[in-house]
Amino acid sequence: MNKTGLAFLATLLLMAGCHSEQKKTELAPDLPVLQSRGVITAVTLNSSTSYFQYKMQPMGYEYDLIADFAARNGLKLEIKVAESVAQSIEMLQNGQADVVAYPVPIDNERKQSLRFCGRERQSSLVVVQRSSNRDSVLTDVTQLIGREVHIKPDSRYRDRLENLNRELGGGIRIVEMKSDTLSVEDLIGMVSRGEIQYTICEDDVARLNRTYYGNLDVSLAVSFRQRSAWAVRRDCPLLGMAIDLWAAGATGDDTYRAAEKRYFELSKGGPEAIEADAETPDTVKQTKPKVPKMRPGMISPYDDLFKRHAKSLGWDWRLLAAIAYFESHFRPNAVAWTGAKGLMGIMPSTARALGFRYEEMGDPEKNIRAGIECLRRFRSSFPAASEEERVKLTLASYNAGVGHINDAQRLAKKYGHNPNVWTDNVAEYIRLKAEPKYYTDSVCRFGYLRGRETYRYVDAVLGRYHHYRELTEKQTAEKTEKE
Repeated sequence: MNKTGLAFLATLLLMAGCHSEQKKTELAPDLPVLQSRGVITAVTLNSSTSYFQYKMQPMGYEYDLIADFAARNGLKLEIKVAESVAQSIEMLQNGQADVVAYPVPIDNERKQSLRFCGRERQSSLVVVQRSSNRDSVLTDVTQLIGREVHIKPDSRYRDRLENLNRELGGGIRIVEMKSDTLSVEDLIGMVSRGEIQYTICEDDVARLNRTYYGNLDVSLAVSFRQRSAWAVRRDCPLLGMAIDLWAAGATGDDTYRAAEKRYFELSKGGPEAIEADAETPDTVKQTKPKVPKMRPGMISPYDDLFKRHAKSLGWDWRLLAAIAYFESHFRPNAVAWTGAKGLMGIMPSTARALGFRYEEMGDPEKNIRAGIECLRRFRSSFPAASEEERVKLTLASYNAGVGHINDAQRLAKKYGHNPNVWTDNVAEYIRLKAEPKYYTDSVCRFGYLRGRETYRYVDAVLGRYHHYRELTEKQTAEKTEKE
């Protein structure tokens, strides 16, 4: 916030403090009241682009922004989650929240009861299509005539496509995917793999998924642009002005740019990219970090550390190496887009909880020790599972956070599946945690998760572990024969 803005806001705050004694007892929770309390409560929605918990650390584009605003104004942030925009507005109006930190569509009716603030967004529905060398990318909506567009049975998508179809004189073949176990993100993955040609979704969701699937084009809009912004109550003008000043200032620029880059630009890869199916070589073209070349008999430069520390966990050291491959490609100073650092991908909050400083996570030995302790704690969360299943549930927890796995266990039990078996049981429900029907279920406590990544992570790590076993055992046998 620049000096002029601060001076202006200070004047407004001073004026606000000069109300009569009668008004003091009726003060709305505007900025001066929030500052005296030291807390701001924001309501948002669970989604891949707004707010979610990853390894028990809060993340999301909207979360990063409101957390920055709170920190710069000396406020502790409290987050509440609504199930819809309508519910978020209701929570705002009845005093359960001070700001809706989510893009609320702007219309004349809402302007009567809300003060929109922060940066105005403009969004639309877009076509998600492949853009590999052999693909012909559509550049105009008229080119959808004669094409199949697969969608979830959601009125927003069907209504828009049907209206567009009428505008074009017909010809778009709309295919509804009836299964309630398919998420929008699943459909986007199917486009990337060439299983379907087109789907549509909100442009922010499309842009985020493009960071996972590098062979997508999401530039063709199929709807008018909808204006939206954050909102506060009409009786909280100072809070709205403070958010406006923050969003318009230099600090706002830096924060918005960092959040845009983190969620909508940085390639995220993950097991689904790294371990792409052999039968779909064009699936995802990601640039992989180079894995150190090792002499025969070795997996990484850190084999001795894995061997030494794996004993305390009772695991095969090659399983630790397989985890490190996916977390860092054996690069001790690697930092993921999530903030996970070092060989074992330790999150900042995890490092602190385990008694380490985040800066220490570039040290291979300390990082592996932190990873071991994390795995040990997760494993203790599944006492009723067999040892084989505990390994899978522990790996899933390492990827997503144990809270999400516990949610999936409760969902599995609710729907008649075994909560102590991963494959075809808990794994199915971790994947379904990307769907509102499941992550808003009353048995879920940790909300949205991009569950497909965790679903793939467990198999990918175990697959690489078996590869490492075969490789090292073969090398040992060959060495013995030579001797």
